[in-house]
Amino acid sequence: MTHRERGMAVLNYQPYDRMPVVHFGFWDQTLAKWAEEGHITREEATEWKDGNPVDAVVTAKLGFDFNWYSCMSPNTFLLPEFERTTLEVLPDGSRKVLDKCGVIVLEKDGATGIPAEFDHKLKTRKDWEEHYLSRLEFSMERVNKASVRVNDKMIDFDAGGLDFLRADTRDYPYGLHCGSLFGRIRDVVGVLGSTYIYAEDEGLFDEMIDIVGNLCYTCVKAVLKTGAKFDFAHFWEDICFKNGPLVNPYVFDEKVGPHYRRITELVNGYGINIVSLDCDGLIDALIPTWFNNGVNTMFPIEVGTWGASIEPWRKQYGKELRGIGGTNKVVFSRDFAAVDAEVERLRRLVDLGGYIPCPDHRIAPDGKWDNVRYYCDRMHRVFG
Repeated sequence: MTHRERGMAVLNYQPYDRMPVVHFGFWDQTLAKWAEEGHITREEATEWKDGNPVDAVVTAKLGFDFNWYSCMSPNTFLLPEFERTTLEVLPDGSRKVLDKCGVIVLEKDGATGIPAEFDHKLKTRKDWEEHYLSRLEFSMERVNKASVRVNDKMIDFDAGGLDFLRADTRDYPYGLHCGSLFGRIRDVVGVLGSTYIYAEDEGLFDEMIDIVGNLCYTCVKAVLKTGAKFDFAHFWEDICFKNGPLVNPYVFDEKVGPHYRRITELVNGYGINIVSLDCDGLIDALIPTWFNNGVNTMFPIEVGTWGASIEPWRKQYGKELRGIGGTNKVVFSRDFAAVDAEVERLRRLVDLGGYIPCPDHRIAPDGKWDNVRYYCDRMHRVFG
């Protein structure tokens, strides 16, 4: 079986020869460290992106089969993005920067993680209409200039990528990214800003969600109408943290749920039955909205301090809910014994079916090359 065949067989409860060994990418700092140690080249460290040809090379060196986050991604948000501009240099060398979403953030050399936010360009309907509405209009450029991995190179959709996807000959799973229905809005206005807009101008709140949802739908439909073939559809949100959602679940269900339904019904109509969604944090309160509106595969199931696992979700929602993820990435910073224990913990989850273990986020800079290699070897032996 190919990696593509076995991956989709697992998720569809069909026979397969072995469990695929899957990952979810790496921090840039991780790759830089591994290049310094001589495990990969500097070019591989700097040119790596999810699902590109360099990703395939690094994937093979480590012993993984594929990166689940391998998708064609039409531009479903701001076009053009805001021009990144340094607004102020602070005495300690850090900088106030206007980022691509129109948010003023704090940047500091060497810092990792999510930057602190100072201010947001979008606060009122006037801001929305003046700076954002025109950037969310559909054009075929959003589809045609999307990059597609064609074997050992990346090609624009309208310059050979479509022909490759129509031919449907790849041996690795490849998805269609359907965008973000609330997470990108949250990026633009901030968590606090989204609550203020909902409280003070619910009409604007609704309009923002509807405009973004319609743009995502239109982009997805434009891609599928060309005859391009995909193994799964995928959404991104990242709207939860360690204690739960960053949005009221009832509001999310009412306002955003129908847009999920519309898009999942669209992709189902083109024969795509696996719909995955990337959301970090404690997602339990939002799963009903996703699951009831056609999203059937949770990813990356962060173990975190809250112990997320597909097991209780499967008991609640049944076999229709699948999962990819749930491998505690912190074991890569420890030793072989920790890796062994984690692989053993995964046995019961794999036995549930419809589940593919995968590191529960990008492998962090404290991840040791030898530990990751050992994990891949153990996964092949235990689940092969």
